[in-house]
Amino acid sequence: MRWFSNAAISRHENPLGLPTRLKTPSPQSNPNITKGLPLKRAIPNVKKVIAVYSAKGGVGKSTTSVNLATSLAAKGIRTGLLDADLFGPSIPLMMNLVGKEALLTPQNNLQPLVNYGVQTMSMGFLVDENQAVVWRGMMVMKAIQQLLWQVQWSNLDILVIDMPPGTGDTQISILQQVVLDGVVIVSTPQDVALADAKKGITLFSKMSVPILGLVENMSFFTCPNCNHDSHIFSPPGANRVDLLASKLGTNVIARVPLDPLVCEASDAGKLVSSLASPKIGAVYSDLAGVVCEKLGL
Repeated sequence: MRWFSNAAISRHENPLGLPTRLKTPSPQSNPNITKGLPLKRAIPNVKKVIAVYSAKGGVGKSTTSVNLATSLAAKGIRTGLLDADLFGPSIPLMMNLVGKEALLTPQNNLQPLVNYGVQTMSMGFLVDENQAVVWRGMMVMKAIQQLLWQVQWSNLDILVIDMPPGTGDTQISILQQVVLDGVVIVSTPQDVALADAKKGITLFSKMSVPILGLVENMSFFTCPNCNHDSHIFSPPGANRVDLLASKLGTNVIARVPLDPLVCEASDAGKLVSSLASPKIGAVYSDLAGVVCEKLGL
C-alpha cells in the first residue's frame, strides 16, 4: 500500500501521509528551536552521513551516488542511500527498485528497500512514477524532515544522501538539520559546470561541512577501437578541475571516464561493474576507498 495520497498534499505537517506518530519532546528542550533555528542532530542508527552534491543538474551526481553506495557495500560497509530529490527521484530506477513500495514498521517509520546490499529510501517509493510532485516551501521542508527522521535505518556505517541540484529548500533543510560528516562534489570538466561546483563548495564550507573532494565525471572518452583518450569537455592539459580544487583547498578524488555502458547500466538498474569495463568499476571502488579513509571507516 502506498502511504502517499493526493489528500496528503494539502497537509503541510504530514506531506508524505504517514500515520500519526507519538508527540516528540517539547521544543523548549532545545534553545535553538525557541530562536527559530532547527535542531541539528545525528540520524538514528547511522554512524556517518555524507552528501553527494552538484549545483548543476545532468553532471552524473545520482550515478556517482549509486555507484559510490554499492561500492561501499561491496567492501563490507553497511550502507544506506537516501534520494533527497523530491521532484525527480531517479534512485529507484538506478537501484532496480522501480515499482517497489515502501512499507511501514510497527513504529510507523518507513522501511528502506534493499538491493545490492544497500538500504534505500526515495520519494519514488511513495508516489506513482507518473505522478508529479507539485510542492514548494513548507511542504518540501516538511517532506525532507520526514525522510530524514521517519526512516528506520538498520545499523548503518554510512548513509549517502543523493542531493538534488541547486541551493533551495531541500539543501537548506538538510544542512540545517543533519550533522554531515562530509560532502562529495560532482562536476564535469567544462567551465559552465565548474562555475556551479564552486558555488556548491562555498555553500558547504560556510555550513562547516568537510569537503571530501571533487569527482570529475565524464573526464575523458576512450576510443574502443584505438584506445585513444579524448577529453571531450576540456582540452588536454587544461586541468580545470584540479585548478578549482587547489584554489578552494580540496582535491580531485576520482576521474570517471565517459562510457556509454555506464548509462546503459544505470537505465537497466544494474551495477556498473556488471556491464562497463573493469577500469570504471575500479574507479568507483577506489572512490569508495578514499571516502572510507577520510571518514575513518
